[in-house]
Amino acid sequence: MALHQPIVPQLSKNAITVLEKRYLRKDPDGRVIESVADMFRRVAEAIADADKKFNSDADTSTLAQQFYAMMAGLEFLPNSPTLMNAGRELGQLSACFVLPVGDSMDEIFDAVKNTALIHKSGGGTGFSFSNLRPHNDVVQSTAGISSGPISFMRVFDIATETVKQGGTRRGANMGLLRVDHPDILEFIRCKSDQKQLNNFNISVGLTESFMQALEQDESYPLINPRDKVTTGTLRAREVFDLIVRHAWENGEPGIIFLDRLNRDNPTPHIGVIESTNPCGEQPLLPYESCNLGSINLGLMVRKGEVDWQRLKEVAHLAVHFLDNVIELNRYPLPQIARMTYANRKIGLGVMGWADMLIALKIPYNSEQAIELGEKVMSFINDEGHEASRRLAKDRGAFPNFEGSLFAQQEKPAIRNATVTTIAPTGTISIIANTSSGIEPIFAVSFVRKVLDNNILVEVHPLFEKMAKEMGFYSADLMERIAEHGTIRDISEIPDDVRNVFVTAHDITPDDHIRMQAAFQKSTDNAVSKTVNFTNKATIEDVRNVYELAYTLGCKGVTIYRDGSRDRQVLSTAKTTQEPERDGKKTVRERPTSLKGWTYRMQTGCGPLYVTINEDEDGLFELFTTMGKAGGCAASQSEAIGRMVSLAWRSGVQPIQVIKQLLDISCHSHSGFGENKILSCADAVAKAIQNHLSSTGHVEKMEKRALFKGACPECGGKIEHEGGCAVCHSCGFSECA
Repeated sequence: MALHQPIVPQLSKNAITVLEKRYLRKDPDGRVIESVADMFRRVAEAIADADKKFNSDADTSTLAQQFYAMMAGLEFLPNSPTLMNAGRELGQLSACFVLPVGDSMDEIFDAVKNTALIHKSGGGTGFSFSNLRPHNDVVQSTAGISSGPISFMRVFDIATETVKQGGTRRGANMGLLRVDHPDILEFIRCKSDQKQLNNFNISVGLTESFMQALEQDESYPLINPRDKVTTGTLRAREVFDLIVRHAWENGEPGIIFLDRLNRDNPTPHIGVIESTNPCGEQPLLPYESCNLGSINLGLMVRKGEVDWQRLKEVAHLAVHFLDNVIELNRYPLPQIARMTYANRKIGLGVMGWADMLIALKIPYNSEQAIELGEKVMSFINDEGHEASRRLAKDRGAFPNFEGSLFAQQEKPAIRNATVTTIAPTGTISIIANTSSGIEPIFAVSFVRKVLDNNILVEVHPLFEKMAKEMGFYSADLMERIAEHGTIRDISEIPDDVRNVFVTAHDITPDDHIRMQAAFQKSTDNAVSKTVNFTNKATIEDVRNVYELAYTLGCKGVTIYRDGSRDRQVLSTAKTTQEPERDGKKTVRERPTSLKGWTYRMQTGCGPLYVTINEDEDGLFELFTTMGKAGGCAASQSEAIGRMVSLAWRSGVQPIQVIKQLLDISCHSHSGFGENKILSCADAVAKAIQNHLSSTGHVEKMEKRALFKGACPECGGKIEHEGGCAVCHSCGFSECA
């Protein structure tokens, strides 16, 4: 089918970089062989073609054109696996899965194997470990004792570390434990040192009975899942305080209100919801998957008003798209295929909410914004359900409809057990050049590093437009804003502009939660959002937000206190990334002896021997020796070695050294293809790359960089939003 293509995608440079790196098709040598328009065409044609399953004679060209226009116009984008894999051999299109973890060795390691298959295909997994017997419990088959759920979580973590998701997406897991499990205290503390379980988000599953005990300051029972026998009691207030304190320290664990998930479980006759996907917004039964997509609200404004008609059209088209994804999908396990076809859950959400508010000149932290949020999501939910009911008339209701909440309430047949979800949109919002999910904007202006190591100042397009129209725009002002991200204290900017362009750290945690609750009111599943705290926030501040989230009807909470992971690593993990003495950064002193490796690199000036030495804390110094003595090449290489050594001893990340030196070119090249060396500086960078790869430093660096608040791929600032860590400079996402 030849797809007419009237719309040419208008993308930012950052979006193109992200797409070329992760989404567009490449040849065996890694060269991009697909344009952005080709990608949208590939996806549109493949998804539209699923209509032929219901009518073999259907002409899908018009539908494919509508899908293409919706995506190429950046009005709607599906979750990343669909963009990556639709119309390609892999064909796995879902982002979200939940797997059961049973209380036997066979069941546990079946789950590990299935996790690896899902991660290999590009998905993320959620687990409840609540069915595993506690540590030191009896194992009758061996007359031994159980090691408990935390030890088995480490097995899943190692498996995730090992499996690379097809080279395009990294593994992500959700680990959940019920608050009444006997090992709950160990679970709450399991990520306190940030040395383990780094491929997991963890959340405590809070029950209504626990919340009642908390409110009445009473104790509650701990129940062994093996035999349902009460093994002891804990004071609810003390457990809640422990959760709050650890979340204040490093953002984990989050909390999920389990009984609320099951109150809205559309198919209670099929099973109980025990866990969610990695970011917490998608409750799923064991072996279920869900396909997500997001409407770009920033483009749903016309002449200063919400364009309700276009929003309706896109919502209906998006539901059709996501239902087709279920048909086209190649599921990694037959059990997942069966459960997904039986319930047909989809998750239509939004991105660009902050941009919509800015376009309407409504401050994010205002009552007007809360009211509009409720109205917009109610509209999308209503129209999404109407679109699903229309599909049911032609295609039939989801197979488990009989016995579902819909049937119990005598509601009309519907195609999908759930229709709406507010998911994190870190990467696809970068592609759409809009704000993430329902988060505030992360910065009005920021610095972006591009591939040639140049520094560009990126300005929010609506702010730049407004600044020019009102006459206060200047390049100097944009650079000043980029240093801080916020315009809150810049007096030459009018007050009404400052009120509209508020960032994630300009608003209070209560404002974050109230916005989350506003969207939750009309969302079938849950809302993924990060409540941002300043570094000076207190433990009591976090406690108040958790309690407010429960009061306002949220289904879960993820918080992040600015800089908390930085401090956590410096205080508990052995690192000298930023050594300090008397409040000032210092250079690490050289010990008497170091261990080292030497790499021979063939340059256009002859062989270059690069020696890399390490102390107990990591990379320490670098020396170079030229095969041909003397000359400018030798002296310049020595100078590079001295500066690299100083940088490492001063706490500069190795990845940043590589990025500064890599691909510098001189007049004399050497080698071909992957072995091509462009200069002595390029040779040093590639020697460091070889060293990091061969000695296993890469994964450690990624984790350390994330904990330090720096992107492991570009060194840019990591933002915590949508329950995930995202870099807006290069598109890196911890959850993707």
